[in-house]
Order: sequence, then structure tokens, then C-alpha cells
Amino acid sequence: MTEAQASAHPNVLFVCVHNAGRSQMAAGFLNAIAGDRVNVFSAGSEPADRLNPVAVAAMAEVGVDIAANEPKILTTDAVRESDVVITMGCGDTCPIFPGKRYEDWELDDPAGLPIDQVRPIRDEIKRRVEALVAELTA
Repeated sequence: MTEAQASAHPNVLFVCVHNAGRSQMAAGFLNAIAGDRVNVFSAGSEPADRLNPVAVAAMAEVGVDIAANEPKILTTDAVRESDVVITMGCGDTCPIFPGKRYEDWELDDPAGLPIDQVRPIRDEIKRRVEALVAELTA
């Protein structure tokens, strides 16, 4: 990320434990809704080997393709470079830096759930991302 990118648009980092479901869905929605008005990143404290296939399928149902994404490890630099850090069930594993906006979104983990139970999680993530976009781009 260049300094020009950092100053032109807010950097948003979504963090969950495995970076395979919730944070990937949130990043997918933010990319789809905000486009190039926001720089989007996601990571996990203990990344999985691959995305949750049910989360991928749930997102595909609403026209957001996250199938090519891969879980990434959370780094201190990723947090440091972000303006907004949104955690989803990762507890105290996320480093805290002064001057950053932190939010914790309490959402059920879609891991191991059937798609009919993942859809409401997906829809709640979308609702929260839409509200975030409205705030960041106002």
C-alpha cells in the first residue's frame, strides 16, 4: 500500500480467528459496496487452510464472489496501516494502536453450519458493512 492510497481512502481491516468466513464475507461486501472508495483487508489470528465453502456459497447467492480469496495471517503492520479495525470473535489477539477506530462485531461463527444458518449471518454482515460505508464515505 502506498502513502497515496493510505491518504486517499480509509483502510479497513476485518479480523476473525480463521479468516475463512465472517471477515472474508465482510471484506467481500465492503469491496462490492464501496468499490475503490475504501481499501479493504482481512486477516486471522489463526488462519485456516482455505475459506469456508458454505460462506463462499452464501456470498455467491447474493452475487459476491470471494472464492479466490485465501486466509491470511494477522500482522502488526496490517493493524498499524488500518484506519478502522473490525474484529469478529478474535478476543485480545488484535494489537491496539492509539488513534485507530476499533469495533467488535459479535457475530456467530459460520464454521460447520449449514447454509440456511449462514444466510442470516451473511445478511447481518451486509447490514453492518452498509452502515460502515455510509459513515466512511459521508
